[in-house]
Amino acid sequence: MAHDKMTPAEIEDRMWSAIEKGQHTGMLGISGDGHHFQPMTGFVERETNTIWFYTYKDTDLAEAAAQGMGGGQGSFIFQSRDLWACIDGRLTTDYDRERIDKYWNAHVAAWYPEGKDDPRLTLLRLDCDEAGVWISEGGPVKYAIEVAKANMSKTTPDIGERQDINLH
Repeated sequence: MAHDKMTPAEIEDRMWSAIEKGQHTGMLGISGDGHHFQPMTGFVERETNTIWFYTYKDTDLAEAAAQGMGGGQGSFIFQSRDLWACIDGRLTTDYDRERIDKYWNAHVAAWYPEGKDDPRLTLLRLDCDEAGVWISEGGPVKYAIEVAKANMSKTTPDIGERQDINLH
């Protein structure tokens, strides 16, 4: 099936929009630090290619980020209905009171019962460098049709876009 190829800027916009408009939740971690990736809610700042996450200072992830484990490189893996992304960048801890106030909401408050003045509360900051993004439109019916066509024609299914995006 022929389709217009999206530009890197269009794919980047779709990626940020999916995180902002969705539930904001994906898996965040540091490769090779000895811990599993964990579900985290991200708050996007497109103008700086930064994603912010609330956490406690004494969590495994915050301590690993503060120590620069994994070379300080973190990844946020995100999935929406029709988009998947693995976003890589530098992960650090950053107590930023302005951002704590800016992104605080009822969902965040539920995880931090001592409130935004809790001395253990901090933020993780992912300064994004690059992302692998997959976009698949058309849902399960299109997928089934493309798989059937591919099997009959000995080709691969055409189910969407795949691009690496440089976020600098």
